[in-house]
Amino acid sequence: MLNIAVLVSGGGTNLQHLIDFERAGELANGKIKLVLASNPNAFALERARSHHIATEVLRRTEYEDLASYDHALVTVLQNHQIDLVVLAGFMTIFGQEVCDAYPNRIVNVHPSLIPSFCGKGFYGLHVHEAALQRGVKVTGATVHFVNNVCDGGPIILQKAVSVHEDDTPETLQKRVMEEAEWHLLPQAVSLICDEKVQVVDGITHIQE
Repeated sequence: MLNIAVLVSGGGTNLQHLIDFERAGELANGKIKLVLASNPNAFALERARSHHIATEVLRRTEYEDLASYDHALVTVLQNHQIDLVVLAGFMTIFGQEVCDAYPNRIVNVHPSLIPSFCGKGFYGLHVHEAALQRGVKVTGATVHFVNNVCDGGPIILQKAVSVHEDDTPETLQKRVMEEAEWHLLPQAVSLICDEKVQVVDGITHIQE
């Protein structure tokens, strides 16, 4: 059984789908033990509390530098005996110490088909604005492991989503969440907890 921490910054819709997935008995070998927010006003904290999940808040601005923030984050995760870290709309950058503490044990969901529209500056609506400006006909979401390269870790799962002629960044964002993100993230977490994901030479392999 893996103890899971979900890191959030905003409303927590991906968190809610993870909670629902667990409550439905679909997360047999994992348990959400902690929700950690970078924003004390994040509604995701209310979602956690309503399900009696422990919460913590770590604001980057309260730490002198990235190294001290990293150390505080690792300390909190270790104090809660966390095995797997899930980033669900976590808008704060962390550094090497966190990556080193949880190698191939930090999971992120990104709203594009990596390697398209990813890396520095590609977050939130910016991703969907770029996709529409480029005129792609298909976009989607990617769940990947986190390493020290922004959006550069091994890819776990991807799902394509059609782009419509009349899409705005907002409508495309909503469709990508509903059709891809909300399904992929719980599925990937479950596969990891079931020990069905293995990384070899930077490539993930999933057991049937």
